[in-house]
Amino acid sequence: MAGATSMGDVTYPNTNGASMNDVLSKGPVVDNIKSEATRTHDELRDLRNAQVPSTTTSTGQHLTRYHSLLYSLLSWEQPRATAVSYLSVISFIFAARFLPLLRWVFKFVYLSLGLTLAAEIAGRVVLSQGLAGSFRPRKYFTIPRETLEASLEDIQQLLDFFLIEFQRVLFAENIVHTVAAFSAAFIAYWLIRFLPFWGLSFIAANIAYLGPLVYMNNREVIDAHIENAESIIIKQANQLKDLAEEQTSHATGLMKQYMDEYSVKAQQYVNPRSVSPEMSKVPAPTQVKTETTPQIKTMDFPEAPKDEPVSVPVAEQTKPQEPIQEPLLA
Repeated sequence: MAGATSMGDVTYPNTNGASMNDVLSKGPVVDNIKSEATRTHDELRDLRNAQVPSTTTSTGQHLTRYHSLLYSLLSWEQPRATAVSYLSVISFIFAARFLPLLRWVFKFVYLSLGLTLAAEIAGRVVLSQGLAGSFRPRKYFTIPRETLEASLEDIQQLLDFFLIEFQRVLFAENIVHTVAAFSAAFIAYWLIRFLPFWGLSFIAANIAYLGPLVYMNNREVIDAHIENAESIIIKQANQLKDLAEEQTSHATGLMKQYMDEYSVKAQQYVNPRSVSPEMSKVPAPTQVKTETTPQIKTMDFPEAPKDEPVSVPVAEQTKPQEPIQEPLLA
């Protein structure tokens, strides 16, 4: 075709003698940009219209629409929308770190108010009528009730998403997610001592967005390593379990033996004549020697007195006896 340029399946007119507007609005580069913009818009719309997933938690509760949204976003099912959100998050982190955003907000506010005030004063001085009033709308803007209810519903869904996921991780509904959360919290605890908050946020954003991408590109290798690690952990756990059972049974036997010995000693201290459990198990002897009682004779006892005892007065008993005087020798 004369005066035209062919590129692939699309034919573009020859730009010789064309205006600058035609050059900027038509061409392969412009069409490619428009196509990518349209696809990105469609993917963002699909993310925004994400539905509640059919799966439920272990307790039977339904999930929120943010489960589907974040899964599609972080799994790179919508690559253009995921790339846009990733660049937006990284840009916001660096902007919050290196740009004085809060100062710019206050600067914009005081410049807007100062310009409005200057225009109002100048209008009243020169024209005897304020200029700000001429730009005043007939009715001030308000938030429609439907928009507010939809926003509140989205906020509720978002809060429910964080609460449900925190509880699922806390109560180990999926052991892999619990291990990953534990590792992330442990590493963040040590990194926050050396890194600023924006640096830790930058690392977390890269892991959240690029981690699933690396996993999907190397899924077979990573799954094989994960299965190998799980088998090793299970074997080690079984070995530790067997060792613990063996030690527990040994300790139980020793404890039972000590308790039996102490109970026997306690019974001997309380009642020495009581028969211990060990003694009760000893078989009785076949022959028992019977002891013969000795015969008692009357000659072994003293003879009883036959006379009655004579009572002696107490005074005579206590009166001292006079010494017997011997006769004087002539």
